[in-house]
Amino acid sequence: MAYTQSKNIYTETLESIRNDGLFKDERVIRSPQGGVVSVSFPEDAGPKDVINLCSNNYLGLSNHPALVQAAHNALDQRGFGLSSVRFICGTQDIHRTLEQKIADFLGMEDAILFGSCFDANAALFEVLLTSEDAIFSDKLVHASIIDGIRLCKAQRNIFEHSNMEQLDQMLADSTARIKLIMTDGVFSMDGDMAKLDELCSLGEKYGALVVVDDSHATGFIGETGRGVHEHFNVMDKVDIITTTFGKALGGATGGCIAGHKEIIALLKQRARPYLFSNALMPAVAAATISALDLLSQTTERREKLEALTLSWRKSLTESGFDLKAGNTPIVPVMLYDAKIAQEFSRRLFDEGVFAVGFFYPVVPKGEARIRTQISAALEPADLDRALNAFVKVGKELGVIP
Repeated sequence: MAYTQSKNIYTETLESIRNDGLFKDERVIRSPQGGVVSVSFPEDAGPKDVINLCSNNYLGLSNHPALVQAAHNALDQRGFGLSSVRFICGTQDIHRTLEQKIADFLGMEDAILFGSCFDANAALFEVLLTSEDAIFSDKLVHASIIDGIRLCKAQRNIFEHSNMEQLDQMLADSTARIKLIMTDGVFSMDGDMAKLDELCSLGEKYGALVVVDDSHATGFIGETGRGVHEHFNVMDKVDIITTTFGKALGGATGGCIAGHKEIIALLKQRARPYLFSNALMPAVAAATISALDLLSQTTERREKLEALTLSWRKSLTESGFDLKAGNTPIVPVMLYDAKIAQEFSRRLFDEGVFAVGFFYPVVPKGEARIRTQISAALEPADLDRALNAFVKVGKELGVIP
C-alpha cells in the first residue's frame, strides 16, 4: 500500500514525541464540566471524581441551569443548525441579538460572530491589512493570532513580551500606512495581563490601531467583567477586541470580533472564516446571550473567582512552589522539565486532582509547568484538598523542600 512508507515516518515521529516526554494523553470526562468532574484515565478505567484545576470555566457557567435552559429553548424554537453560512440563509435574529449584546458588553459599536476565536483571529488581519501595513505583536500572543498574521501580507514586527521600550522604537521606525498593535489581554500560559494602558498610549502616539484578544478575560477581568480594557480604564482607546464564548461565557464554542462599525462591516464582506463556515448554532447563541444577561445582573461570581484566586496563589507560594507572577485565575506552577510535569500531573490525578502538565510546543522548551486555573465552580474546601495533593506530590518529586 502507498501508505506504508508514510506510516513508518508518522510512527517514528510519535515514538520520538513519547521518548521526549512530550506526548499529550487525553482524560475522558464522564460528567458535565464543573469544579469536580468524573474522569476516566486511562480511557478504559472506571470513572473517578477529581477536583478540576485545568478548565477555562472561570465563572462556573458551563453547566449553569439558566444557560442549559436557554439552549433547550433555542433548540425547540430555532432548530439544531442553519446548514448555511450567514450571508446566504444562515442569519437568524438571535445572531444579531448576540452581536449587539456582546458589542454593548465590550463597549464597542458592533460585532461579528465566528465559530471560534481561533476563526476570528484567522479572519482579522487578512481583511484589514495589506503589504503597505504593519503589525506589531507581543512575542507571547496566542497561536491563533500567529496563524492569522501568517495569512496576511502585512509587515511583521514582534516585540519581546511586554517590552514597551522596544515597541516604541519599532513604531517610531515604521513608515507603514496602517500600524496595528496586537496583544493578548491575559496571556494564557503565564497568566499575566498586557500593559494595555501603555499600549494604548503608544497607539495614540503613533496613530496605531490597538487590538486585544481578550479570550482569557471576557466576563471576569475588570470591575464588571468587561475585560482587560476595563481593568486599565481604556475602554474608549481599544479599537478591536477578539474574544471567545468558549471559556467564561458558557464554555461551548463560538467567538467574535467587536470594534468600529466600519471594520465589522468590512469583515462581513471579506472575512473567509465568516463567508465559508456555517452560522453559529442557535442553541450556543441563546446560551451565550443568557450568560451575558447573568453578568449584567450581578458580579457575585467574578468576586468569588477573585477571592479564590488570591487564596490559591498565596497558599502555593507559602508552600514553596515557584509561580509565574500575575493576578489572574491562571496560576502556573513552574516545573521546567517536561517529564517531571507529566509525572507531577499523573500523581496529582492519583490524589484526586485534575491538573495537566504543559510543555513544548505549547510552551517554550525548558518552561514546562502545571497550569492551574481557578473557577467560581470551586469551593474553598476543594482548594484545601488540592493544596494538600500539590504539597505531597511536590515533596515526593523534590519540587519543594
